[in-house]
Amino acid sequence: MCGRYSLTASLQELAERFEFDSDPESFVPRYNVSPTQQVLTVIGGDARKAGFMRWGLIPSWSKDGPSSRPLINARAETVAEKPTFRGPLKNRRCLVPADGFFEWQKVGDSKRPMRITMRSGEPFAFAGLWSMWTDPEGNRIPSCTIITTAANEVLKPIHHRMPVILAEEAEDIWLDTALDDSDALTQLLEPYPDDALEAYEVSRLVNSASNDVPEVTAPVQGV
Repeated sequence: MCGRYSLTASLQELAERFEFDSDPESFVPRYNVSPTQQVLTVIGGDARKAGFMRWGLIPSWSKDGPSSRPLINARAETVAEKPTFRGPLKNRRCLVPADGFFEWQKVGDSKRPMRITMRSGEPFAFAGLWSMWTDPEGNRIPSCTIITTAANEVLKPIHHRMPVILAEEAEDIWLDTALDDSDALTQLLEPYPDDALEAYEVSRLVNSASNDVPEVTAPVQGV
């Protein structure tokens, strides 16, 4: 699964990397992004646009809206079949920029928080889906989910699932609003190559969503 991640790059760096021309207001670096928070996303169309969405997909047909259980992840293996996700897979796909994510490795009776990043340290994009929910007063709430797949060799000792990280050359395909071929799209949802990622232990500060500080991403000393 994917339940926490970081995005510490500058807005300028992200705009250059993901080629969006919009300027999301209130963007600040994030060290411990958590479910139901507002997260930066990128959508396609005539030009890529960046904006904020609630992390935890709210289906457009939901009766409960934000009070429903947050759908923070969608499984790659069933995303084309589940009624909640198959519509967004065809016409509401997004990138969720990140530069690291967290998983907890079971060690005896405890869990060790680990951060996974690119060896290069560069930002990357999770494969995301989005939806727009409208409340009875007409207020619109955009929301998103992150797709997960089986763990690669880096993640297997830590967790059996990992978020889908799109290859940079696959990002244009994922954002192509004219493409609605579910088979072609699901072929992109593979575990990321092992040799591109690295993992290291971080402080248990990450366990609390209120700790959104640089120390969360720092390696544990002596490990």
